[in-house]
Amino acid sequence: MKPARLRADVLAGLTTSFALVPECIAFALVAHLNPLMGLYGAFILCTLTALFGGRPGMVSGAAGSMAVVIVALVVQHGVQYLLATVLLGGVVMMLFGLLRLGKLVRMVPHPVMLGFVNGLAIVIAMAQLEHFKDGEHWLSGNPLYVMVGLVALTMAVVYGLPKLTRAVPPALVAILGVGLAVYLLGLPTRTLGDMAHIAGGLPPFALPDIPWNLETLRIIAPYAFLMAMVGILETLLTLNLTDEITETRGFPDRECVALGGANIVSGLFGGMGGCAMIGQTVINLSSGGRGRLSGVVAGVMILLFVLFLSPLIERIPLAALVGVMFVVSQQTFAWASLRVLNKVPLSDVLVIIAVTAITVATDLATAVFCGIILAALDFAWKHARELYADIHDEADGSKLYRVHGTLFFASTTPFLNQFDPANDPLQVTLDCAHLSFVDYSAIAALMTLRERYSKAGKHLRVVHLSERCKQLLKRAGMQHA
Repeated sequence: MKPARLRADVLAGLTTSFALVPECIAFALVAHLNPLMGLYGAFILCTLTALFGGRPGMVSGAAGSMAVVIVALVVQHGVQYLLATVLLGGVVMMLFGLLRLGKLVRMVPHPVMLGFVNGLAIVIAMAQLEHFKDGEHWLSGNPLYVMVGLVALTMAVVYGLPKLTRAVPPALVAILGVGLAVYLLGLPTRTLGDMAHIAGGLPPFALPDIPWNLETLRIIAPYAFLMAMVGILETLLTLNLTDEITETRGFPDRECVALGGANIVSGLFGGMGGCAMIGQTVINLSSGGRGRLSGVVAGVMILLFVLFLSPLIERIPLAALVGVMFVVSQQTFAWASLRVLNKVPLSDVLVIIAVTAITVATDLATAVFCGIILAALDFAWKHARELYADIHDEADGSKLYRVHGTLFFASTTPFLNQFDPANDPLQVTLDCAHLSFVDYSAIAALMTLRERYSKAGKHLRVVHLSERCKQLLKRAGMQHA
């Protein structure tokens, strides 16, 4: 590795580690867990996926989407059941990758991807607003002015430093610079130590202390499956985004296997489950992290924070980290999607807006699934409307229907409406040279058409079927001639 690349990855990893700590602590607290569980999970997930995953430069950790999924389990059954759930969820993720199902991410349309990115950008920004509160009340007076001033200073450094030099990541300079200024000037502002104390030892190995029986499996299986699906979805979409930013190609199946293995190890060492984190990935990439080393450095630094550096890390002002995350939110949001709203079909605009809104209001998985369903329905509707027939009266008195389009569940009614069995001649030919049969609804429509002509005492001849269509008809027990 070239010295310049090595240096860029190390500095990017260091910057990313600072951004990982408050997020993982916050998500652990959301899930009613010890903050160290979030940090142990981040160390294990970030390091192992960086070493063995399919997308260098992408950062994984204890993600908020996972915390929301598991909070009910922790409240009802306790931490040990959570660790078992993380283990089982890791197995599901590994199976997903081993079965080479990562390619299913191609089924996510681009408008859904834009909505996902925009929704997460808004969620990242909204999450930072919690740091402007003291308990249940918003900050006011001097504490508010100091907080806003430090956030603005951080953002100014992040935006302004690249105009002077690109030798060091601007986010790293902003965090360390603002932290040093607060310390030297003695400014009264909240620090990372006010969230939680992060000093600890090495993560201990232990199997979850639970009854290993079918009753336990019944409890943890639904959570494990949901956690795995949410984690895989967020990881694969983040991988797609990383591919676009770096203009390189990752390997989704390998990433799923590595993520599953990392979750299994995390569960065995008392860590939270997790997946790719889009905010920290953007920080890593914008700081110059492109190789596996950047993720390894970020993960190892988190462990060093816990073991040796907690007194220093706990002095970092939350305002500096909030400022960096506001910049990440701005950089993550797909501003180009606003400029094309009046240039793309209305259906795509609605999908972008819907996925963005659902991501903010509920969660990522629900938003993406809803987006895919909306896009699929729109595709089916448009495709169904494209079916039409050329109708010719032949010299021998028969009639020819040459149908163009795709015959599937949404187009069967338009297909049947093309024909007039009551008034057609005795001999009718259906030319399928330009007609594709997709599903059983298509076969059923053709059988219905045959029956209508048969009841009218007329014969329908079907010609020019493709081999695939013939196979479909053969399986349905229907002769095509």
